[in-house]
Amino acid sequence: MRRLVDLALSALGWLGFNAVTLWTIAFLADEIVPRTVDGPHRVSTGKAVVIDLALLLLFAVQHSVMARPTVKTWMRRSVPPRIERTVYVLATNACLVLTLLFWEPFGGRVWHVDGAAAVAVWILCGAGWALAVASTFAVDHLELTGLRQAGWAEAREAGDLEVRGLHAIVRHPLMTGLLVAFWATPHLGASHLLFAAASTGYIVVGIHFEERDLRRHFGTAYDEYAARVPSVIPRPRRRLARV
Repeated sequence: MRRLVDLALSALGWLGFNAVTLWTIAFLADEIVPRTVDGPHRVSTGKAVVIDLALLLLFAVQHSVMARPTVKTWMRRSVPPRIERTVYVLATNACLVLTLLFWEPFGGRVWHVDGAAAVAVWILCGAGWALAVASTFAVDHLELTGLRQAGWAEAREAGDLEVRGLHAIVRHPLMTGLLVAFWATPHLGASHLLFAAASTGYIVVGIHFEERDLRRHFGTAYDEYAARVPSVIPRPRRRLARV
């Protein structure tokens, strides 16, 4: 019974991960969903800014604090290791849902383009989302979403430093994809600007701490890899020494 519960929870987390991703795409595109990033104003600008920043801060705190080793150690007192990642994914889903539900648009237009330029920007936006999704499979999508740990697939030992595929072009393809997706829009309003700018700041900080952890884990191997491959802005693929 415990195994069935773990499998169900991890499946729920995976389904939520995909649903929230699609919801976020529509939210930032100002399409389909009733509340979007640059939708109709409902409250004053000052109140909207406070609410939106609080929502973004909630996500940032959850996403960062729950990833810290000390917090993971504390969680293991009551959460089995096999669903530790599932709990993290479910918490992240919940914070994103709150952001998408209670976001308050404000302000006016920052930029707007039409015609062929708008089509080109939408293609770029789609490419960003495609890269972000593809990057989850470039490492281990099942492990990233908690399915492997819960028992949906065979467990694997910790892998070597990944330097192939997308990671031969850029060290953090997920972050590259998200940055493109957040900023590539033919119609950017003030509230979308706040979302994109705050998310960019969080990504920059997140990359800093992730790089620190990777260097601690892989040592000089990561230093050699970082010397050859850029962090976020891709460049043509170069031949890498085997790490």
